[in-house]
Amino acid sequence: MSARKEVGSIMAIQLPDARELSDAVLEALRWRVLRGLELGLSETRLAEVFGVARETVCRWWTAYQAGGVEAIPHERTGRPIGSGRTLDDAQALRIQAKIKDHCPGDWEIASPLWTRRAVRDLIRKEFDIDMPIRTVGEYLKRWDYTPKKPRHKAKGQDPEELREWLENIYPAIAEAAANEGGEIHWCDE
Repeated sequence: MSARKEVGSIMAIQLPDARELSDAVLEALRWRVLRGLELGLSETRLAEVFGVARETVCRWWTAYQAGGVEAIPHERTGRPIGSGRTLDDAQALRIQAKIKDHCPGDWEIASPLWTRRAVRDLIRKEFDIDMPIRTVGEYLKRWDYTPKKPRHKAKGQDPEELREWLENIYPAIAEAAANEGGEIHWCDE
């Protein structure tokens, strides 16, 4: 399935990684790409349209020109999805387990929240691996740990309860604090 991504005021369709396509679908793409090249379309443009690497289009075209249809490579090339990652599956699961339901301080990481830097420090501490911040961000995205946009009002907020707080409860608290010479300090969870 293809996913859509908003780009400015137009919608751009994101094609799935060609490595995720079946052999039959990939074969159909090869024929369409080669036909486009025969019609004079550019390798770069066809790669964009069909969602394959330009280098792959060049390889197919070069093989076709050199030896015809029989010379077109049918084997899959390129790196399989997931290969070449810094953390293996067991290490990734271990880091996720340490992040889930824990704060960085639980693991002696000097950070109040799980930021990319805090996760990088945890990875360094656990596995003695120095990982670039950008790579940590890719792992967090892959694990579906993405930054949340702050809400301007609480989820499930009751407008009547809010009005009661603002008009009656908080003024009483502020008055009591003033009478006792106290201060009111606000914090978040």
